[in-house]
Amino acid sequence: MFEDLKHAADRQRTARTSRRLVLDCKKLLSEDGEMGALALAADVVQRLTELTQAPRPALDALDGLFDFLAQGLNPNPTAVLRCAQAYAEKGDAATLQALQLAAEPPRQELFRRLNRMPGGTAAVLGLRRALLQRLRTRPELQVIEADLLHLLGSWFNPGFLQMKRVDWNSPAQLLEKIIQHEAVHAIDGWEDLRRRLQPDRRCFAFFHPQLPAEPLIFVEVALLPELPPGIAPLIDKTSAPLPPERFRTAAFYSISNCEPGLKGVSLGNFLIKTVAQQLQRDVPRLRVFGTLSPIPGFANWLLKKPDLAALPGLKKGAATELQAAYDRLHQLCGGELEALRSAATHKAMGPDDEAALQRLCTAYLACLAPTPAGDPVARFHLDNGARLERLNLRGNLSPEGLRQSFGMMVNYLYDLDKVEAHHARFRQGEVARSRAIGHPF
Repeated sequence: MFEDLKHAADRQRTARTSRRLVLDCKKLLSEDGEMGALALAADVVQRLTELTQAPRPALDALDGLFDFLAQGLNPNPTAVLRCAQAYAEKGDAATLQALQLAAEPPRQELFRRLNRMPGGTAAVLGLRRALLQRLRTRPELQVIEADLLHLLGSWFNPGFLQMKRVDWNSPAQLLEKIIQHEAVHAIDGWEDLRRRLQPDRRCFAFFHPQLPAEPLIFVEVALLPELPPGIAPLIDKTSAPLPPERFRTAAFYSISNCEPGLKGVSLGNFLIKTVAQQLQRDVPRLRVFGTLSPIPGFANWLLKKPDLAALPGLKKGAATELQAAYDRLHQLCGGELEALRSAATHKAMGPDDEAALQRLCTAYLACLAPTPAGDPVARFHLDNGARLERLNLRGNLSPEGLRQSFGMMVNYLYDLDKVEAHHARFRQGEVARSRAIGHPF
């Protein structure tokens, strides 16, 4: 009985909070006076910040706000039609401007007014984080997502961002966030982080002026004699730093997004290119810029028994060769390709088995990367203008590496003079690749 009363009280409190928030958003949009608008916006920002950082049921108060944003702040269809007809008849600048104003959802102006306030940018990001959690079950909220993604793409344009190097002398709060948000190769405490910030390792992050203490995305780089074939030596916290005279290659081995509210806003491609240019200036002896990257979709793709003959871009006879490679691995694993996720299986491989695994992985990357079914990391680097350079057997024999890609890793090469050309080729469906990769298909 007591629990029922408590839940009823919580629901009433949540409903009151939601109604008040919606009412204040309406007032904010209708407020013409600057001072009144500022006061209202500050209050809405404060409550949004509290709600997006609170556990449920307080977070449920946002559902009413999302209903209002999706249903109550759409463009007026009659006004849009009238302006569209006027533009179709006259086609001049005045009618075009009127059409643009009529077609813009009022919620975009609401988000702009919130963003102008101290803490407003963070509040809008928090609102989008909450929205993204609901899209799967509430697809009607996609109209809000489209507007937020459009605005955030402008507000977080790389031209507005600041790139900073993170080193051991950076504030402890920032270093803690680097440990927390590392998404590719987990950082095992302060000693591990300290090794990753030694002179032969670099870490760079993007920051926004409105969020100066919050890294948005960061990349880790190893300065080495050549492109590395495996990850274990790079993240060995007991390894000795290399002397500067041996630096010839900058290998990007981890890139991590820190802000879920910026999902879909392209930052990583600009960060890598900006860091490469900075390293060229700081360490002139560097000649090669590349990556050591995971292939997170490869294992699941192969385990689903793909139709190899249907891969785009195959040459005559290539499907037969790929099927022979698949059958060889199938036989090696006793009929269960899942065994490729075991280090013991890799120890038992012969040269022909290794060649079969490489051939299938090459097909996965070279044929599928330009398609929606392509590996997400491959799509990121290749669309960013990199070249598929080399496949590395047993590049990552950690449990996660074996689970994702049967232990394989890949090097992508960033030739800074050719990234634009490679990007253009990728958009046409062609993957730039080295002679070592070739095109056996």
